[in-house]
Amino acid sequence: MSAQPRPPALKSVTVRNPASGEIIGQYPEQTADAVRAAIRQARVRQPAWAGTSLLERQRCIHRMRNILLAQADDVAQIIADCVGKTRVEALATEVMPGVIGSRWYEKHAAQFLQSRRLRNGSMLFFSKRSTLYHLPWGVVGIISPWNYPFGIPMHEIVPALLAGNTVVFKTAPETLPVGFKIAELFRLAGLPQDVFQHVNTDAALCGDLFLEPGGVNKLFFTGSVPVGRLLMEKAARTLTPVSLELGGKDAMIVCADADLERAAAGAVWAGMSNAGQSCAGVERIYVHKEVYAPFLQRLAKKVGALRVGRDTAFNVDVGALCTERQVSTVQRHIREACENGATVAAKAGSAGTDNPHFIPPMVLTHVDHRMALMREETFGPVLGVMPVEDEAEAVRLANDSSYALTGSVWSRDLNKAVRLAEQIRAGAVMINDHLLSHGLTETPWGGLGDSGIGRGHGQFAFEAVTAPKVIVSDWFQLARHQPFWMPYDLKTYQGIKGILLALHGQGATRRLTGLWHALALLPKIFTKD
Repeated sequence: MSAQPRPPALKSVTVRNPASGEIIGQYPEQTADAVRAAIRQARVRQPAWAGTSLLERQRCIHRMRNILLAQADDVAQIIADCVGKTRVEALATEVMPGVIGSRWYEKHAAQFLQSRRLRNGSMLFFSKRSTLYHLPWGVVGIISPWNYPFGIPMHEIVPALLAGNTVVFKTAPETLPVGFKIAELFRLAGLPQDVFQHVNTDAALCGDLFLEPGGVNKLFFTGSVPVGRLLMEKAARTLTPVSLELGGKDAMIVCADADLERAAAGAVWAGMSNAGQSCAGVERIYVHKEVYAPFLQRLAKKVGALRVGRDTAFNVDVGALCTERQVSTVQRHIREACENGATVAAKAGSAGTDNPHFIPPMVLTHVDHRMALMREETFGPVLGVMPVEDEAEAVRLANDSSYALTGSVWSRDLNKAVRLAEQIRAGAVMINDHLLSHGLTETPWGGLGDSGIGRGHGQFAFEAVTAPKVIVSDWFQLARHQPFWMPYDLKTYQGIKGILLALHGQGATRRLTGLWHALALLPKIFTKD
């Protein structure tokens, strides 16, 4: 009797701690059929989930948040191990926004999801009553990145669930344990089976499966520009709406009247936290020539004092870069800039290991916009600093980028800072701070150009996870016809023109003439055929 052929073994994903090189775990990838089944199950479950009361959905989010608070240390450790960041950053920039954000969405869900009457736009249609409803898309697909594997997707998952969608979620392969932890939090919170599902499959295959006929009804993707464009092309075939957040090359403008100590400290945090792997982190700094030298001195001192290494006793400030690809990109940008005249003005100490994932934070001067360091997304602990003649030049250079996610202006004159911020092409601009806007749940999040399309957070989060629907009713039951319904004749034409003149014409004579012609339509409106 011949042996039956064995099914091919599933590919396994090995997750390592980039700071230590230690293996965290090995996880088998799901097949295409398994992912399709997850989407089908989510689609079957969605009507029942949408049919539950908003109060019950809010209670699930409330329970999830309490569990997250109880397990905050564990969640922060898992994030830190997968990404290579410090536990302080994992707690402050991922767990904390997850707690604060989920509370905000839970509290404001009724306000932004309830139906509401729309004000009538014209006296001509005085009898119409329009009511706006917010329909859940159905199955929402979320593909999240490795740099903030908890903080970013929670701003999409929670509003989607509150709105009555089911969610199929994929995290980056580097951060699979974080994805499993998110799924566990919702399971422990009592979320019904199949309402939230975490899938693990090849990244390219996942995009195909999410966007094929019968796939998800709305896709959220955070990642690179090339992948975002590819997903958008695929989405066009099935007309699947997408929301894309694709990175940034954020500019920081330091005015002559800025608080230089605060500006330097803010640049270090916004540029070096998460080892510079923040899409809304500072990458380019433009400093007024009058304060360039003292600002650079302060910045260099702070960067030189940073402690780099693996977080074992809360004794380091900057962790490791997460992926080998990112290490290569950062090294290339530094090398090419230095080969073309850039100077390393400051550099943190070594991590004391030959692990290439640790790149010491540094400041580069004598940079210009011909360098990839000042044009492409570096996504590493490197700051390029340029002096400028005036604020107009600073704004011009800040806007000289295909990215337009966020930016910042640093000045003691808030009115001036606002005027400059209005001139910066970006989705969000902060004054005397940077990067924190992502943690402000109420503020819209998203960019322009290569930074993507769509907005999330706050009210926009609920708009992103729902489709608008309007119901228009007519309370004026005496009318038999609209004035512009068939049959047409000269009187109909003159009557419609009369309505326009009566409502919008200039001068009493024109309005009275218009009203006379409009009244001629009354028999048509009230007479039966």
